[in-house]
Amino acid sequence: MNFSSLVLMERDKENNQFVKELGSYQVNDGAEYITKMYYDGEKVHLFFDTRKDVEDWEYTAIFDLFNDSAFIESGYDIENEDNEYNPTWHITFDYIEEVNVMEEKLQRICTLIKEQMEKVFKEIQGKQEEYK
Repeated sequence: MNFSSLVLMERDKENNQFVKELGSYQVNDGAEYITKMYYDGEKVHLFFDTRKDVEDWEYTAIFDLFNDSAFIESGYDIENEDNEYNPTWHITFDYIEEVNVMEEKLQRICTLIKEQMEKVFKEIQGKQEEYK
């Protein structure tokens, strides 16, 4: 499925209810990996996963070989969400009110996600025995 835009909602920290829409942003390939995104008044929280179910050995291999540093070097905080069924990551970054700047930031994140997901799926090929 191709995504053309992402909507950022503000979420109340105390009751986790959505308060208002902050913006809708045009995005590029890579957005299809994003599962949710919201702003909590301090940071934008963006979650993404593998977009497909993986086997147990793949779960371990993906987390082991995924390049978190590509995101860190680009100024994003990233954490593994290992309590999910499939490998999932949580990125946090500052909200930018200027729509064009925020849109560019989200497009860069989408590109990074796509590049890293394609790379890690290529790298795990043939490593099933290593991760059993």
